[in-house]
Amino acid sequence: MINRSVSGNRQRRIVLKAAAAVGIMQVAAPFVIRARGDEPVKFGLDDPLTGTYAELGKNEQIGCELAIEEINSKGGILGRPAQLLVEDSTSADTGTAVQKARKLIERDKVNFLLGNVNSAMALATGQVSNELKTLHIVTGGHTDAVTGTNCHWNVFRVCNTTRMETNSVSKVLFDKYGKRWFFITPDYAFGHTLQQGFEASLKKFGGTEAGAALAPLGTTDYSSYLIKAQAANPDVILFLTAGQDAVNSLKQAVQFGLDKHFHIAGAQQELEVLEGLPPAARTGTWVFEWYWNQPNVPHVADFVAAVKKKAGRVPTARHWFGYVSVWTVALVANQEKTLDAVRLAKALEGFKLPPEVGLMPDTPFYRAGDHQLMPDLFVGHAVANPPTPDDLFHVDAIVKGINAALPVSEKGCHLKWT
Repeated sequence: MINRSVSGNRQRRIVLKAAAAVGIMQVAAPFVIRARGDEPVKFGLDDPLTGTYAELGKNEQIGCELAIEEINSKGGILGRPAQLLVEDSTSADTGTAVQKARKLIERDKVNFLLGNVNSAMALATGQVSNELKTLHIVTGGHTDAVTGTNCHWNVFRVCNTTRMETNSVSKVLFDKYGKRWFFITPDYAFGHTLQQGFEASLKKFGGTEAGAALAPLGTTDYSSYLIKAQAANPDVILFLTAGQDAVNSLKQAVQFGLDKHFHIAGAQQELEVLEGLPPAARTGTWVFEWYWNQPNVPHVADFVAAVKKKAGRVPTARHWFGYVSVWTVALVANQEKTLDAVRLAKALEGFKLPPEVGLMPDTPFYRAGDHQLMPDLFVGHAVANPPTPDDLFHVDAIVKGINAALPVSEKGCHLKWT
């Protein structure tokens, strides 16, 4: 089990430097710090700290910080201390995200790039990291193209593809709640590919698309979209919004009384969103990418306790994304005894996360053909009045990522190595 020491204050731009300790119960192969003055191994996190996705980005940051602290308590990376540098990409300005990625790599000389929550930013910064030959772990941008048509040899992704999410829940919705679906979709890459995934399921099952409404990122008033959904008279209204957009759209849907006449559902749901909703709006069928209440899974309780100590709350999938991203790099670097991006990328193909990091029933691994992590997906329903304050989701089924993912041959990913 990993020793979880928690210290330090978070700032907008953070450099975490921890004194190294020779490891007890090493997670990777044993190593020894040569000197306290060794050049640190730098991680650059380019994630939203302001705007619609600010809370999600900040929680990914906390997960990264916790991993950095643990890694340094075990001896660092190749005997050198690990550092985390953080930049605010914003939630909606892709140009800023690209500028920050270049700054981190070219000026700050980070060894590895992490991020982004926003799918369009994940795609754009993936191009930058590829150009600059920097190993890049996408923490939370879900659109299929990241590990599909726009895949790169140097880019790996922790969160699921949108198709994995829709495939894991579509049959349940179709069989249990009806075959006419209406979509409320954020008008950018993430929303578009989520809707496309659900549309593919409808076609496969013989269902009907009752209509769709595209809403700009950062929409506050969803009334016109909800009126359109109501008029379409579907069986299911699929909310594909995320972050604060999800909070706003679901609150207003319940105020309109749509939950009384139609089944509310979607794919990706997050604890941050459910926490931001009044009890009446915590409704519907959803997919969680990681959930904190896994009583029979080893090491999960330790991770929950560590995040509670550091952040004063139970962890969300976003904490897990950041945590896994940093630990992935540390583990493979210590295994291969190098920081070379190409050698590490090749070693990550098929790489399995240890139980202390994977923290789910089945072992997550990075698929060789597209560099997509294959974790479990947690399908269930939101809980209005939970048995404990933090337990806002009930897991009804666990779906293996490899069973929900499209085959590599159908994703359009053709990796080109430098």
